[in-house]
Amino acid sequence: MLNFTVDADKCTRCGECAKDCLWGVIEMDGLPVVRPENEARCIECQHCLAVCKPGAVSVFGKDPADSLPLKGMFPDPAKMETLIMGRRSTRRYRKEGVDPVLIRHLLEVVSHAPTAVNRHPVTLTVVDDPAVMDRLRAEVTAEALRMLHGEGFPAGWERMADYVRGCEDGTDILFRNAPHLLVASAPEDSFAPMADCHIAMSYFELLANSHGLGTVWNGIARALLTGIVPQFRTRLGIPEDHLLACAMSFGRPAVKYHRTVQRPGCVIRRADF
Repeated sequence: MLNFTVDADKCTRCGECAKDCLWGVIEMDGLPVVRPENEARCIECQHCLAVCKPGAVSVFGKDPADSLPLKGMFPDPAKMETLIMGRRSTRRYRKEGVDPVLIRHLLEVVSHAPTAVNRHPVTLTVVDDPAVMDRLRAEVTAEALRMLHGEGFPAGWERMADYVRGCEDGTDILFRNAPHLLVASAPEDSFAPMADCHIAMSYFELLANSHGLGTVWNGIARALLTGIVPQFRTRLGIPEDHLLACAMSFGRPAVKYHRTVQRPGCVIRRADF
């Protein structure tokens, strides 16, 4: 049930909610209305709640007063640009863990990341306890080394074998001694599981960096959990029908960077159609 309601005293009859409704669920009949036969077309985007300037529209029982106001709250472009260009792949971390309350807050904010058809299929599996992370690190490394010196890795995984071989002296190549790990997964039959997960993880990376945390996209961990030691994927509780799209190690950095780097940039071309 949409539970679509309009405060007639606040509504200005501007029609913005109806104009911005993607599937035409909302119509104007003096006041905005949603006819029962149109409810099934709603994709739950809540654009109607967000676009209503006086806060007259409510949907799904949401009170507009509980939403955050946007005016004057976006970061200025210069700071946003510096955040994007200044984030680094952190591979040196302090031993201390991040406050679980902060981790939970970051993940709740990241849940607002866009997904295909607004379905929000992404599951974020987080190791928020450093002690659990230490057990995971030790057991995954031990099993990977056992395989390396036993039956060996499957053909095509030679590069991964080199990474694991680098752990023989006790160096943590696999997780970079990070106190936390975040894994993004989504049902394989969802509209765009890989894209949805990567968008969510990109949002997490930038938000975490804005809070002074370090992050690193951990393709090694993803490869291990999907192709070398998949039993640990199960132990982490990642659903069997999910595509494990990406993983990220994070925590308090033990390194401080002082300036952006200077990249040649990607190929940019002006489309001429």
